[in-house]
Amino acid sequence: MTISYNWLKDYLKVDLSIEKIAEILTSIGLEVEAIEKTEAVKGGLKGVVVGHVLSCIEHPNSDHLHVTKVDVGQGEAIQIVCGAPNVAAGQKVPVATIGTVLYMGEEELKIKKGKIRGEESCGMICAEDELGIGTSHDGIMVLDETAIPGTPFAQYIKLEEECVLEIGLTANRIDAASHIGVARDIAAYLQANGENISVEKPSVEQFKVQSRDLIIPIEVQNAEACPRYCGVTIQNIRIAPSPEWMQKRLNSIGIRPINNVVDITNFILHELGQPLHAFDADKIKGQKIVVRTCPEGTPFTTLDGIERKLSAQDLMICNALEPMCMAGVFGGLDSGISDSTTSVFIESAYFNPVSVRKTAKRHTLSTDSSFRFERGADPNITMYALKRAALLIQELAGGAIASDPQDVYPAPVAPFPVELSYSEVNRTLGKTIPKETIKTILRALEIEIVSESDEQLNLLVPNYRVDVQRPCDVIEDILRIYGYNNIEIPTHVYASLSPSAKPNKEKAVDTAANLLSNQGFHEMMCLSLTNAEYYNESQSYPKANTVMLLNPNSIELNGMRQTLLFGGLETIAYNINRKNSDLKLYEFGNVYRYEADKAKEENHLSAYTEDYRLALFTTGAKHQQSWNHTPGNSDFYHLKKYTERLMARFGCALGSLQTDASLPDFLSDGITYKLNGKVLVEMGIVNKKTRSSFGIKQEVFYAEFRWDTIMRQIKSLKIAYTELPKFPEVRRDLALLIDKAVDFKTIKDIAEKSERKLLKQVDLFDVYEGDKLPQGKKSYAVSFILQDVEKTLTDVQIDKIMEQLLTRIKQGTGAELR
Repeated sequence: MTISYNWLKDYLKVDLSIEKIAEILTSIGLEVEAIEKTEAVKGGLKGVVVGHVLSCIEHPNSDHLHVTKVDVGQGEAIQIVCGAPNVAAGQKVPVATIGTVLYMGEEELKIKKGKIRGEESCGMICAEDELGIGTSHDGIMVLDETAIPGTPFAQYIKLEEECVLEIGLTANRIDAASHIGVARDIAAYLQANGENISVEKPSVEQFKVQSRDLIIPIEVQNAEACPRYCGVTIQNIRIAPSPEWMQKRLNSIGIRPINNVVDITNFILHELGQPLHAFDADKIKGQKIVVRTCPEGTPFTTLDGIERKLSAQDLMICNALEPMCMAGVFGGLDSGISDSTTSVFIESAYFNPVSVRKTAKRHTLSTDSSFRFERGADPNITMYALKRAALLIQELAGGAIASDPQDVYPAPVAPFPVELSYSEVNRTLGKTIPKETIKTILRALEIEIVSESDEQLNLLVPNYRVDVQRPCDVIEDILRIYGYNNIEIPTHVYASLSPSAKPNKEKAVDTAANLLSNQGFHEMMCLSLTNAEYYNESQSYPKANTVMLLNPNSIELNGMRQTLLFGGLETIAYNINRKNSDLKLYEFGNVYRYEADKAKEENHLSAYTEDYRLALFTTGAKHQQSWNHTPGNSDFYHLKKYTERLMARFGCALGSLQTDASLPDFLSDGITYKLNGKVLVEMGIVNKKTRSSFGIKQEVFYAEFRWDTIMRQIKSLKIAYTELPKFPEVRRDLALLIDKAVDFKTIKDIAEKSERKLLKQVDLFDVYEGDKLPQGKKSYAVSFILQDVEKTLTDVQIDKIMEQLLTRIKQGTGAELR
């Protein structure tokens, strides 16, 4: 938000530099992000002073030049050669002294000491165009006789250096989205620090109805969306450009002046924070204002010339026959002010923030008006703003007020009552603040103290502070005015610490992130918002379980994600489209689920669950092309290696995990790891149909860790340490011919049950399926690691164990030894 320093001083009579103003605003929560200074005249007329021509004689070597003696306030008069025909002794004139730089359009002129036709000249007496403040070059400027020699010329003509403050306005501080709002906060700070100062708001006491010749009745059919609507008419106005002072004010904050009436509505918007709208009264059909909604699909052409289809929920300002304006958002093409306008109807209203926001989002419109209404305007300033606008129109456009100001306000909005305890203030701030200081700050903030006792205050918070409705909000306001820097940092920290066996979730996340990053993975962060259409055909994550948004920003972001998969696929597609197809990615994030059957009347949140998860993605080449890496693409086992390594890092020994082939329906050819019956990881290949919906042609391998479940399960795991075995391990391999329906897990389970003591590890290191094998068969090459921690195994022992293992595997699977 842009605030003009000179405009601000219209309401706050303080002699503070813009730097000090910026310091105050930042300290009280209105952070100044930048200070920009612009010069009304290039160069700021630095070095130009008022001079007094003491004498003027003809130049001895020229028939059109004059030699003058000029007093410029330096004690001794200087000699200047001047060619202006109107220069004369006794005049007060602007003088550019030596070293001054003048700008005439794109030309730059630096004043130097020199000789003209043999006569010394130590400056320049200037015309309007030479100073850049006009176009006349008929002669030098002649100033008022009261001008004092030596006075800076910029000061004499009251040339303002325009300075603006760029304030990073937070969404809760819409009360400060105006010059008077900012001035009010500065005044509160100064009052709390002992200054006797207040905001000087323009008076509307001169408002007077001249006639009742143009009465336009107002009918509000939807009081919920429009709690207050005010209006007044003005006749016999003249549309013209705004005066220079108003154009200066608007230009300083980047608003382009249009005409006097439209400029007044913009001026008051940025002066008071109250949006207004001006209608051409002659274009109001039926001479009636109706605030209502229109049937679904009603066409309406806005000021930008675009025809829009209205929703049945859009609040519209209508005449007796048709809509004229989107309430609080945007005007219509056919009812606005034009050069031929002679009568106006001025609207000043308070619209429901939710209604305005939905309409603005629905039609992808964002205006200065909707920005303020969406966040909560002041319902009690509408009549003041209306009278202020009417008086300015009379001043700048002439005319007469032709109706009583109408005010449709069936249910006045009351201030917010708050009970504030002194002890709660001190406890929250961590410091005891004197009661009188607290009351001084509250009064400075225009918070009314209705009653008080030794323990607490009963307050009424003004309506424009929509963000202050609870004791903690009031305490925050007290603190920002009191000063965050005035709260000392204690030398001791008092805390009750109790040890917990619960794993440190944040530390575990950091550990996992470091491990993955060291393995070449890149972290990504996707939105929790997603397109609910992704879940249309899913059985594992039905669309009915998606947490839907009531007021989505767009159709593509209308729900909360149930899985981390789709955000990752969007990221992969984005990278592939930009020629970056070799990816290893991970993401930590929450997923959300809605289950209607779990809803309870006494707790509406019972139907919603939130779960923290980790997702891994690999696709494209395993490694960047290099002389020391064998080229090859990622595959299931590539991802499985990282998954198992991560599980082992957190104490989930693979031997203790259960596995099965149940997978979400968007994965194929994968595996699910469980512990104590709880799913820990689901891992597999993203199926072709899911990939194709994102335009991804290459294979994508995906693993999703249920992180909260992992943290709960590993809490009960105990890590035991033993010495490294002193005796060697032995490996034996078997090549088995088995039915295609038999999986490796079956073989592994049989082996581990057959030899529990000496069998340490079973691995599958080769799979072969080909035409040289019998139909319906495949070949597995399986390795077995045997080890005795107490002695070296003999060949006899090893052969006996392997014979026993082979017998059990044959019995359990029908396998044959190849």
